[in-house]
This record gives sequence, structure tokens and C-alpha cells, in this order.
Amino acid sequence: MKTLKIVTHNGDFHSDDIFAVAVLSLAFEKEAQIEIVRTRDASQFASADFLVDIGGINDVEKNRFDHHQAGGAGARENGIPFASAGLVWKKYGELVCGSLEIAKMIDEKLVTHIDANDNGVNIYSPVFPNILPYTIQDLVHIFRPTWKEDLLSVDKTFLEMVAMAKKIITREIVVLTNLKEAEDLVGKEYELTEDKRLIIFSQKYPWYGLMKHPEPLFVIYQDGVNDLWRLKAISDGSQVFKNRKDLPASWAGKRDKELADTTGVPDALFCHNKLFLAVAKSKEGALALAKIALEN
Repeated sequence: MKTLKIVTHNGDFHSDDIFAVAVLSLAFEKEAQIEIVRTRDASQFASADFLVDIGGINDVEKNRFDHHQAGGAGARENGIPFASAGLVWKKYGELVCGSLEIAKMIDEKLVTHIDANDNGVNIYSPVFPNILPYTIQDLVHIFRPTWKEDLLSVDKTFLEMVAMAKKIITREIVVLTNLKEAEDLVGKEYELTEDKRLIIFSQKYPWYGLMKHPEPLFVIYQDGVNDLWRLKAISDGSQVFKNRKDLPASWAGKRDKELADTTGVPDALFCHNKLFLAVAKSKEGALALAKIALEN
């Protein structure tokens, strides 16, 4: 088996170089031994099969992926500039995913955020002062040695972080591939449902694609872990904690007999205090709760 040499910079690591190396490893580890070298010694650059986040050259044909040179390495259509992770993903993301569509989804969900951070582009506006999202960059940075720790361990930690990044990418591929499959099933159920205010599923599909339709207010599905049935309110958006229609206010926080007495549904078990979720033992119980919620 041949050996492929990936060269990136030494010293502090960032999510950019970690994920760029992880993508290359995933792309070629089945056909080659991957050698990862962290150095700033320019004499080793020429022998690199892939030169990442160092070298001052962006030449994808020659597998040189840097963005620190004057003028950078270009930007996406949305204006967010490429960092090394994005440059590598742009070339090899489809190969890693086996799907251009999934590769584009991962670029939007993960890689673009890494590139924005590495280029100093702010993409978040805090709602509360001094309260910020805990990002992939934050996760990576807590593994960098502090001033009290052995700096010589940084190369070993880098490889551990690359292994973690590979797991994240691999898992995202699985999740998003299954999501796309579920979208087709959810879309068919929506089309077949007469009263589109309530969509009923036989299992817990990722049903968030229903938000693009104006009619759905609730979904019902079976909890595969406990074999219970859940009635859940649809929100106005994936990042919006506002129900299109709340469950009845009198249900809030009630459970077991108290909820059963309030609703008249004998097997009602629980209603969340925020009125977005109710649980029953049976499908019939969940349907009875849904009927009340729709008429309330």
C-alpha cells in the first residue's frame, strides 16, 4: 500500500487544519497509508502529497490548500471566505460523502462555520450579552495545551482531534443521508393526509420538513424506545421555539392521573410545561389528545 503525506503547520491547532486533515484522511485511507507531518520547515513542503493551511499557495490541482496568502483563496456565493477546511472539502467532500447533495449540506452545516471562524468572520449575533454559542471551534480549543501543560504533547493531541473530526464527519454523513431518505417518506405522508393539520407517522421520522408547509400544527409518532405515542406541536422554524399552536394551557406540567382527569383520555401520561409535547400509552390516546388540541 502506498503512503500519502499530509503536511500542515505545527504549534497551536485550529478546527480548520484539523478538519482539513480529517477530510483527506477519510478520502484516501482505504487506498493508502496516511502520514501526517506537522512542521513549518519549508524543505518538507515539496515532498507533501497534500499541503494544508501552510505554504501560501492555493492550487487545488496540485493539492495545495492555503488561504493565508495576499488576496486569500476566494469566497462562497454567500461571501464567507474559504479557509483550508473549505478548500479541501470543496475538492474532496463529494468523494468522502458519495453524494454531492450531502457534501453541500455538510458544507453549510459544518465546514462554512469552521471557515468563517478561521477567517475572522462573525456569523452569530448574541441575543443575551456575553452569552455565545458553544461552537466546534470552542470544542477544539479546549484540547489545546494551556500555559501550565506540556506543549510537547500538542502533536499527539492533534492526531486525537483529527480522529474525533473523522468521527464527526462520518456521523454527519449518516445523519444527513438518513434525513434525506426520511424527507421523501414525510413528504408522501403529508400528501396522503386529508386533514393536514395533523400528520401521523408509524415511527419517529425527522419530520422538520413539514415546517415548509403552512397547514401542519401537530405530529403524532411512536417513541421507539418506550413504545409510547407522542403528540408534538410544530414550531415556526427549526431555530424558533414558538409553537404554531400550543397544546391546551390546562395540560401544562400535568402527568398520569391528573392529566388523564383533565383531558378525559385514560392513558394520557404527560404534558410538557411549555405545551409542545404530550405523551400517551397508545396511538388512540395520542389521537384523542390531538383532537382536543385541534378543537381547543
